[in-house]
Amino acid sequence: MYDDGGPARAVYAYAADPEASVPDGGFVEAARAALRRPAVADGPLDDLVVRAADWAAAEGKRFTGLLDAGHREGRPAGHEEVLVRRAVLGCAPLSLVSGAWLQWLSAPGDFEVPVVLRILALYADDVGAGHPHASRGSAFLELLRRLRLAEHAVPAARLTGDQRVPESAFVLPGLLLAMSRRPDEFRGELLGADLCLRTVGLLPALTMVRQARPAECDWDAVDPSVPRQAGAERPDRQCRALVDELVEAEGDRAAAAVRRGFTGTLGALREWSEALYAELVAAGDPAFDMAELMRQRSREGAVYHHQFQLEGKPLARWLAECRTDAGPLLDALARSKLVKPGRSSASALVRGLVGERGPMFRVFSPEDLNVIRRWIDSLPATPPEAEDAAAGSPAGAPAAPAAPTEVAAALRAGHRTQGRAPSSVREAYHLLMRRTDTPALRSWATTYVAGWLARSRHGMDERTMPLPARWGREGLRPWLQERHDRHGAEFEQNAEVPLPSREAVIDDTVQTAPLTLIDGSWLQGFTDYEQASSEIGHSLFETYWDELGNGEPRLNHPLIYRDVLKEMGVDLPPTASAEFARWPGFRDESFELPVYWLCVGRFPRTFLPEVLGLNLAMELSGVGGTYRRARLALKAYGFSTRFVDIHNTIDNVATGHSAWAADAVDTLMAALPDTPGPGGRAETWQRVRVGYRSLNPPSGVGARLAARRGRLAGRRG
Repeated sequence: MYDDGGPARAVYAYAADPEASVPDGGFVEAARAALRRPAVADGPLDDLVVRAADWAAAEGKRFTGLLDAGHREGRPAGHEEVLVRRAVLGCAPLSLVSGAWLQWLSAPGDFEVPVVLRILALYADDVGAGHPHASRGSAFLELLRRLRLAEHAVPAARLTGDQRVPESAFVLPGLLLAMSRRPDEFRGELLGADLCLRTVGLLPALTMVRQARPAECDWDAVDPSVPRQAGAERPDRQCRALVDELVEAEGDRAAAAVRRGFTGTLGALREWSEALYAELVAAGDPAFDMAELMRQRSREGAVYHHQFQLEGKPLARWLAECRTDAGPLLDALARSKLVKPGRSSASALVRGLVGERGPMFRVFSPEDLNVIRRWIDSLPATPPEAEDAAAGSPAGAPAAPAAPTEVAAALRAGHRTQGRAPSSVREAYHLLMRRTDTPALRSWATTYVAGWLARSRHGMDERTMPLPARWGREGLRPWLQERHDRHGAEFEQNAEVPLPSREAVIDDTVQTAPLTLIDGSWLQGFTDYEQASSEIGHSLFETYWDELGNGEPRLNHPLIYRDVLKEMGVDLPPTASAEFARWPGFRDESFELPVYWLCVGRFPRTFLPEVLGLNLAMELSGVGGTYRRARLALKAYGFSTRFVDIHNTIDNVATGHSAWAADAVDTLMAALPDTPGPGGRAETWQRVRVGYRSLNPPSGVGARLAARRGRLAGRRG
């Protein structure tokens, strides 16, 4: 059941990386095959929903029945603790990322699509938009911490190293996380999976834990079917409405994809839950826990103990054999002088051997020692007859569902082709509208960012850089207020400067469209589940969420901007279309900065300081001055001022995006050591400053040459 590093763990760990590039071709085929593998009959979606709800209710009663049986049979208090801990660990891989499969279902190319905005609203509820550590996964993490099971839980990928969690528990969440990295191929399947999980609600094994530990957790936050705010619509109903909208828009193919995602998820849940239930039943025998402990320790232990003989055989060999069957070792230990059956307090195995002067000091954790004591105390004081002893050997671990070996192999195999790199910034703009990429596009994007940042560093000094040379412990709020005052003063000083002509206003609005219609795209990496609820990322996700209108088309910034363009007589093609990038009314240079946004936004870890600096520059750029002057010009020629009005308010320096941007920088900087070199505060602050300048880098010959050198260095890197 436990594996040192099985394929399901590998898929989960890889797909949890926010910069993971999941390949096309073989992976798509393997993932769809994995969804079809569990035997769940297809049918109308309404019937599937009823079937899932009925299964969840019955399965929940089956798990809580384990508690009731333990109470009826008068089992020791430690038995309930074993059930709770094993159930929580078994649910951890899925519960720690609850809702994460929706993380990439919004992309710059569909910032204006109503169904995408509603998907984002559902997801924003899951991550607790605007608050750190407020996701459903964070609520489950608190349960792990209360039970002292969180040693390997942060980030979620580290959970794969916790051998107390069975391989089977990673199968479904690993598959869904990997599918989330190919949203164009799996949108229907992901929504079907989400609908299934919200229909099931609190996982059946957790209903048992909730009954046993009602006060240990915010159970409503863990349950994906329960709204996070009082009076809000139930998430399962929101998801069903989204599915219906998708099917109505895209027809039978989308309907089949939704059902495939639903049935595949329900089948995988049933297989996983069956394995977990069997594990909890087996764990009623302390010998099961002891056998699992021996299996977990056998690989390391077999390196030692060659001299210690147990019934004429080196203990090292016993341990090596223990990796496949721990029963014989347990029987031999029970007969040895190390164990006093029924009397753990008198047994050398948990006394002298593990004491301060013992040869096995600190080999076993306190939790391990409790397992060993329970096993010893459960042993009969009088040895059973030989035939009875064989019958009493601990059962092997229940069989886990088949691991996704084909999915793991497809991830290792990578892309079938390298793809083609963009031949121009216009083509790059179009290709970067999607979240997915090819190796060639990914390489091109990193190279473009390297060149842009090299250009931004060129000639940077105190005269060209408003950010202070060093970050101060007082943070950026005082500096932010000073910059805002300066913007206001500059606006007043320029009050008499003539407004630009009507033609100039229209031209500027048109040329800015490739940028403005992907507003927030530099933050797209912070939709990733753990990023969106982190100390630094929660405000960046909320900024992204605001730019797209918080799920409301009437507040969506790209849609508001299109309304202004239409007032000017300009009706542009859809942003994601090739026709938009080719539209002759745009100048080529109008795509340079937006392409940088689209590229750097794909790497929230690699370029974190630069993205934070860029975000600060972007949110502060118009507040107090530029937006106010733009308002005067738009109003003078009879155009709507709503776009600049809404930005001048939500970007404010007290409680708006500018303040959040400064706070995100301060959060990063305050956590760094004040030491020289890579990763230190001084080096990181310089990267933030370069990111700030990257919104408006120099354009002279020297800067362009620096960009070229930066791109060459990026290719070599």
